[in-house]
Amino acid sequence: MVQPIVKHKIVKKRTLKFKRNQYDRKIAVKESWRRPKGIDSRCRRKFRGVTVMPNIGYGTNKKHRHILPNGFLKFVVHNVQDLELLLMHNRKYCAEVAHNVSSNKRKAIVERAAQLNIAVTNGKARLRSEEDE
Repeated sequence: MVQPIVKHKIVKKRTLKFKRNQYDRKIAVKESWRRPKGIDSRCRRKFRGVTVMPNIGYGTNKKHRHILPNGFLKFVVHNVQDLELLLMHNRKYCAEVAHNVSSNKRKAIVERAAQLNIAVTNGKARLRSEEDE
């Protein structure tokens, strides 16, 4: 099993989701975030003790952005030739087979990735149907 060169400890500044202001008071207001735009809105004016708004300060560190929990960066693969691009970068990137690749080509991609020592995130997808036959 191939391991990433560096496994960063991912630090999240905030793990809670940003919820819409007054979603718990009104049935019509859903939980998904929308920016408050009212002229008297306490939330928009950033009063203390009111719902916090998302801003750039909550962003992830640039070095750790887009890193999967397994420590790799994702690279979407559509065919076997795309795997050759990852040959020298197999400790930084892992392959993810595109959703629209057939099970036959998918099997070939997974086999070639094993030969090149490239990690595949969704390597077991769509294999069950062939085993049943």
